[in-house]
Amino acid sequence: MKKLSTRTFVLIPMLIAVLVILGYVNIPQPAGLSITFNMIPVAIAAMTIGPVGGAIVGGAFGLISFLQCFGICGFSGMGAALAGINPFLAFVQRFFPRLIDGLALGWLFRLMWNRLKLNISFCCAATGFMAAFLNTLLFMTSLVWLFGGTEYMRASMAGRGMLTYIVAAVGVNGLVEMIVSTVLSGAIGFALYKAGFIQEH
Repeated sequence: MKKLSTRTFVLIPMLIAVLVILGYVNIPQPAGLSITFNMIPVAIAAMTIGPVGGAIVGGAFGLISFLQCFGICGFSGMGAALAGINPFLAFVQRFFPRLIDGLALGWLFRLMWNRLKLNISFCCAATGFMAAFLNTLLFMTSLVWLFGGTEYMRASMAGRGMLTYIVAAVGVNGLVEMIVSTVLSGAIGFALYKAGFIQEH
């Protein structure tokens, strides 16, 4: 328990610091979204600490995403527009999908590795893929659900259905995020496993 606590208290601040740095490394896309790699520290937290660690770092990702609506830790044009419409709903839309993502990743990794006894490299890579996939799915679903009736979203959707809009909006950045997150999370996760940071719970 002492070793687990020490590892947790070392990793969480370090991963949150990485999140802050990555907040400035967004690649803007035409649809108002950006390519971001902040889901990678969330995946690492889920693998090394578990669902609680994933939720904490995921929540930090969501908080940073919300702060970017106001130009803090980077800037999000879409976030600024949404915060201008309704700051509370903008917080819900940007915070809770990331927190849920981290929590789900922690459970998923434990299921694959501890229960199903799958190969550790596969588990790490699959967790990285799901980190990006769930982030995109939850973020876009909550965006359309909470803001779909606003003038801003009606203009963005341009008469398209929800599924068509989501696919068109995240086609490039979603694919890039999933590939990068799968490769880097797989490599980093395996290295952390070899170093003893990933253990059975």
